[in-house]
Amino acid sequence: MSNVTILGIESSCDDTSCAVIRDGVLLSNVIASQAVHEAYGGVVPELASRAHQQNIVPVVSEAIRRAGIHRSELTAVAFTRGPGLLGSLLVGTSFAKGLAISLGIPMIEVNHLQAHVLAHFIKQSPDDNAHPAFPFICLLVSGGNSQIIRVEAYDRMEVIGQTIDDAAGEAFDKCAKVMGLGYPGGPIVNRLANEGNPRAFTFSKPHVPGYDYSFSGLKTSFLYTLRDALKDDPDFVEKHKADLCASLQATVIDILMDKLRRAVADTGIREVAVAGGVSANSGLRDAFRDHAECLGWNIFLPPNAFTTDNAAMVAMTGYFKYADGLFCPMDAAPYARVTSTIC
Repeated sequence: MSNVTILGIESSCDDTSCAVIRDGVLLSNVIASQAVHEAYGGVVPELASRAHQQNIVPVVSEAIRRAGIHRSELTAVAFTRGPGLLGSLLVGTSFAKGLAISLGIPMIEVNHLQAHVLAHFIKQSPDDNAHPAFPFICLLVSGGNSQIIRVEAYDRMEVIGQTIDDAAGEAFDKCAKVMGLGYPGGPIVNRLANEGNPRAFTFSKPHVPGYDYSFSGLKTSFLYTLRDALKDDPDFVEKHKADLCASLQATVIDILMDKLRRAVADTGIREVAVAGGVSANSGLRDAFRDHAECLGWNIFLPPNAFTTDNAAMVAMTGYFKYADGLFCPMDAAPYARVTSTIC
């Protein structure tokens, strides 16, 4: 199978992205972010879908141009079908259908979470073979998901642990909002955490059985710490911003790594990867390196460009599915949620 050229479209949340992959090698990956949500401290679904409508045509055109190909060379169109915001997904799904029909090529649906995991298989050059071997354990952490996934093959993944309430990225964003740090809060918390003391404050950790996560108690503990301290000192947050961020980040990472250690020990699988937006967090990456050194894990950290929502991971997933002839019908509709087994 050669000269298989997949165009991927990602529109699950607030980033419009398009990428082109040929024979597993990335030719282009274009992302248009939406600054309109910063004023609201979070993504506004209606504004997101409108922005996707404005961005989708120029983003796809630019991805094809940067790839140095003509649209007639495309073999198939892969698109994110879900999970995500329905209005945003509808824009990408509708465009993918129109493009596939106009070019007479098949269409491939992609699960957004599966794509994050398979981002580790994107080749940036023909001789790039740095990817996990099957089976492996993947910690998927983002603003909407915190999951431990056992990956047996590209099309066989089982969620063995997941958050029962908030996701890790959501905890970062909401605690950052309480401190008035802006949106998205995760990168700001990470930057300030590098300047603070991770043991300056103690926040509650959940006691959840199995491999499941919970971050709602941590958020409440953080909020109460600020509430009580602000009664005595109105400038408390400003004075202790770096230490608060460092302590928050350390607590989130401890919670994540504790369950991941158990999953790795119980399964005996030492190939361990991390994916999703929070995988760009420098503290979490350091924790993975520490565990690799101390416990003998063989770890895989994605390039920062492939941590947040991007179409390269969608195109890569589409490439795998194309090889097995897994095409989808034109009446495929997007979906907002998934079950515990993601594919």
